[in-house]
Amino acid sequence: MNVRTQSGAKSRGKSVAEHAGNGETAAAPPQPAAALEAPDDKRGGGVQSLARAFSILEEVARTRDGINLADLSRKVGLHNSTTFHLVKTMVSLGYVRQIKDDKRYRIGRPLFALAANALDEIEMVSLATPVLEDLSRETGESGHFAVPMGDSVVVIARTAGAGAFQLTERVGVVRPAYCTALGKVILAGLKPEQLDGFFRRVELAPVTPNSITDAVTLRKNIDDVRQGGIAFDDGEFNPEVRCIAVPVKDFTGQIMGAVGISGPIWRLNIQALQSRAQVVQAAARRLSAEFGCRD
Repeated sequence: MNVRTQSGAKSRGKSVAEHAGNGETAAAPPQPAAALEAPDDKRGGGVQSLARAFSILEEVARTRDGINLADLSRKVGLHNSTTFHLVKTMVSLGYVRQIKDDKRYRIGRPLFALAANALDEIEMVSLATPVLEDLSRETGESGHFAVPMGDSVVVIARTAGAGAFQLTERVGVVRPAYCTALGKVILAGLKPEQLDGFFRRVELAPVTPNSITDAVTLRKNIDDVRQGGIAFDDGEFNPEVRCIAVPVKDFTGQIMGAVGISGPIWRLNIQALQSRAQVVQAAARRLSAEFGCRD
């Protein structure tokens, strides 16, 4: 195990829903909590429509299995006709898509492209680092944030704790997903067909005597991670290191990365890791919120 000794060091357009010329005056519908307020409560038609559109978009994004028109209207506090015209425009632009079979609305691909452009690796690191610094300060151990990279994971941010021995693993290092806590979290977020593809492609070669090399056993381990929301690495990648990791989610509620801590096995037995689980989970919720997750 590559370690170093330290004392207290840390690393661093106009809306189709609003037809003002039709001569009709309707009572204002109840406004959703997410609606934007114009100065002095004076709403222009464009501002109001924009606020409503964003409320709709946020609600669609929160619903993983899609949402129908009636439920969407109820959640955003708008009449069905108003919601329909607004969401119809977003569908025509591609930011929302409607599933033909069940007529439910889901987020469209252009929105994912916008999110990917806004949340590049540099931005993710800048958001993750303060969270990891606090995590390391609270636990005394090295903090890590990793994202998927093919069938592996890459650590894109890390911090050191105040413990006597700290890992010297550098940022950018790529690790196997099947024998690391960070990787198991990522695997637990895959769809069944994606996980099947992973097992077809990847050889579960032993990295240490503790590495799980049996596919059935590893699948059970991943199922446990999916159910419990927490993963452990009991010397499976480095025989002298134990790790704990939990999911980090994006604005759609999908797992987009993992945050965790690691330390030497003589200081971190499984019970010690479990005692730190709530702190790690709190860090993951904080980072998920930074990435737009509202769970």
